[in-house]
Amino acid sequence: MKLLFAPIFLFSVFITVAQTEPARIQKAQTIANDFLKKEHIPGMAISVSHNGKLIWSEGFGYSNLKTKTPVKPNETIFRIASISKSVTAVTLGKLVDDGIIDLNESVYYYLPDYPVKKYDFTVKQLAGNISGIRHYKNNKEYALNKKMGITEGLNLFKQDPLLWKPGTKYRYSSLGFVLLSEVIQTAAKIPFKNLVCDSVFSPLKMHHTSMEFSDAPVQNLTNFHKLNIAGKPVESKPVSNEYKVGAGGFLSTSEDIILFGNEFITPKIITQKTLSKLTTSQRLGNGYKTGYGMGLSIRTSINNTPKYYHTGGGMGSSSILCVYPDEGIVICVLTNLSGVSMVEFGNALEEVFLK
Repeated sequence: MKLLFAPIFLFSVFITVAQTEPARIQKAQTIANDFLKKEHIPGMAISVSHNGKLIWSEGFGYSNLKTKTPVKPNETIFRIASISKSVTAVTLGKLVDDGIIDLNESVYYYLPDYPVKKYDFTVKQLAGNISGIRHYKNNKEYALNKKMGITEGLNLFKQDPLLWKPGTKYRYSSLGFVLLSEVIQTAAKIPFKNLVCDSVFSPLKMHHTSMEFSDAPVQNLTNFHKLNIAGKPVESKPVSNEYKVGAGGFLSTSEDIILFGNEFITPKIITQKTLSKLTTSQRLGNGYKTGYGMGLSIRTSINNTPKYYHTGGGMGSSSILCVYPDEGIVICVLTNLSGVSMVEFGNALEEVFLK
């Protein structure tokens, strides 16, 4: 491990920063290098914007350990994992604005053939993880390497009962977002991947972002890793994310995700009214705030101002997107290693850029 991580991981630096920022960037670089070494991450991209402009964007380590290919934040493609849920939420918001979907309508209104459960549940409850739809049962489901579309993917869970009466409990559910993506493409009468590209990626100029197809090569795609029992990064097993694209199946660069994150500060493709709905914590029937809106966790920053974020954990990937609307700051970190806890690192960068 010493030989692998001994060099200072500062490759392909892309920094656009005012003269008043060097000390802050230097501190963030130190924190990032320490994090990379501590977690044994092969490669990582970090991008930060202020008022819509990049102030720091840098690659650390390698996208390919064998060829020592450096990470470039404007080129290297990572799995963004569950940040995909935020993308799905914005796509949903666009359909709300267009009058195609009503958040308070029953899921059965859009999917009348979905197996009937003990309770009805709404699109809003589904997008807020309070519908009672279960999460993955086990690691086998999570790491499934069977190529199938969204509709076929429903077969994994559609016969299962709800875990509780909708609106009474919160539990994170990637399979809930699989069902939500089916609602979206059925209501819009457009395949989900086409709809997201046309309504989100294209207008935001996210030219390096796409759905992952397990059998299609992607230029500048990083290798994906996990740690073996010796704590050394090795390549992860293949996985097929097509059916769960709306939950965790998009590919992107850290700089593209910055463009996306700024939609939550200065919306271009959804209205301010709909943005407010996505970024307001849902409440259970007893009035308890869940801390999750639709596709975003809702918290407060160290400045006691609003903070919207989402972490991601997929096969060979760990990620985080943080948005601070009052400060105009967006932070994105993408890595090519499974199982990395990103919240603490996100908080460390928050300390640097919000103070």
